[in-house]
Amino acid sequence: MEKQFNNAALLVMDMQNIIVSQYAKQEGVLLPFQKAIEAARKAHVPVIYVKVAVREGAEISPRNKVFGKMASNSGTTALNPMMEIHDSVQPLPGEPVIDKYRVSAFAGSELESLLKSRGINTLVLSGIATSGVVLSTLCEAADKDFAVSVLSDACLDADPEVHRMLTEKVFPRQADVLTVDAWSHTFE
Repeated sequence: MEKQFNNAALLVMDMQNIIVSQYAKQEGVLLPFQKAIEAARKAHVPVIYVKVAVREGAEISPRNKVFGKMASNSGTTALNPMMEIHDSVQPLPGEPVIDKYRVSAFAGSELESLLKSRGINTLVLSGIATSGVVLSTLCEAADKDFAVSVLSDACLDADPEVHRMLTEKVFPRQADVLTVDAWSHTFE
């Protein structure tokens, strides 16, 4: 495989305690995320963390099925430890942590300006959930003309069939879909 990740960044999305706790019951489920982060760091590919941030008193419509409930729950504001990035995938000093305010990593965040300032034109996506942040970010990144890859085993969804359908049928229309091992072998 051609070394296409020279101007790439690995996005590690929504790996917060409140979200990871819903999936971490399964043994080894976070291992692909850890392997992807390790491979990126070893290959000097920037690792950028993206997390949900809900400001106290944020104006979010109750029609918003995801964030409408969160905005009314003061336990989901940025001050809550459950909103912090999970210990198993902690950023190193100097690795950016971007706050987003909706599902897509670009929504209300500084992500696009950070990417442009660093000359990054290729995004490698990982995160929870496949049908949430990964899908929304992939669509927006493709519309913004980024090259996109999705690490299929470093994405999780509550519904395994939805994950399979997205990674096998939907995502390949706009992105390269590969495993963490296949991606990390591109650096050899």
